[in-house]
Amino acid sequence: MKKSGILSKIFIGLVFLFLYAPIAVLIVFSFNASKSRTVWAGFTLDWYVELFSDSAVMEAFGTTILVSVLAAIIATVLGTVTAVGLNQMGKRSRNFLLGVNNIPVMNSEIITGVSLMLLFLTIGNVLRTRLGFGTLLLSHITFDTPYVILSVMPKLRQMDKNMFEAAQDLGATKIQSFFKVVLPQIRSGVVNGMLIAFTLSLDDFVISYFTSGTDVQTLSMLIYSMTRKRISPKINALSTILFVAVLALLVIVNVRQFRQEKAQAKKEAALDPDIPDIEPEEI
Repeated sequence: MKKSGILSKIFIGLVFLFLYAPIAVLIVFSFNASKSRTVWAGFTLDWYVELFSDSAVMEAFGTTILVSVLAAIIATVLGTVTAVGLNQMGKRSRNFLLGVNNIPVMNSEIITGVSLMLLFLTIGNVLRTRLGFGTLLLSHITFDTPYVILSVMPKLRQMDKNMFEAAQDLGATKIQSFFKVVLPQIRSGVVNGMLIAFTLSLDDFVISYFTSGTDVQTLSMLIYSMTRKRISPKINALSTILFVAVLALLVIVNVRQFRQEKAQAKKEAALDPDIPDIEPEEI
């Protein structure tokens, strides 16, 4: 048993090494004083300075942040409202619509990107519009919203359904009941869904490539265009920044989830009827 446990740990270690060694090399060589991708010539921050002085990179960075923030906010609102509506439906209708919601999640990105491009082109032929920032934003909202729904639904299922009706019996309107009763109960799922949506938008390339047109570029698209030419060490610096940003967001999401689960476990332990009450003489 001990040997099998050691072998499994070695295997897992090799898998992680295979996955993250190239990223580690990329990060190290983003600080290389030479343009060489194989010879270390000393530590420098020149590539980061050159990166932030590049107007094309800064424009792509601004577009990426703007699209990611707007898509995350809009998808969070749409996903939260949709999740609340689904939670009020019957079991069959809810399961069917949740299956439909899972299609963009399970579907290949290239299929989603091509499908959205064809849809936008068809609408553009009628309305005399073309691919650009608007279609890019709509496509990001489209693939972000299902993830928000999947983040909010478990919190809605954990909530007591009678609380919403009780708030209305006490004189609150439906909107007041939602903001004062429902939203505080599902806030953690909403925040997690928004962070996931922002991370997905920040990192997306395939869908953005098909729906952005020729006038708009995100950072991932800029990196792709730079790799088609002579590879510059600026790509290493840019990729390092993206990797660190996504990693930081994932750490935040996981830490939040861990703290929420820990707090929930404490609440359940406090409400456990098996825990003996303190006798008066012990106080």
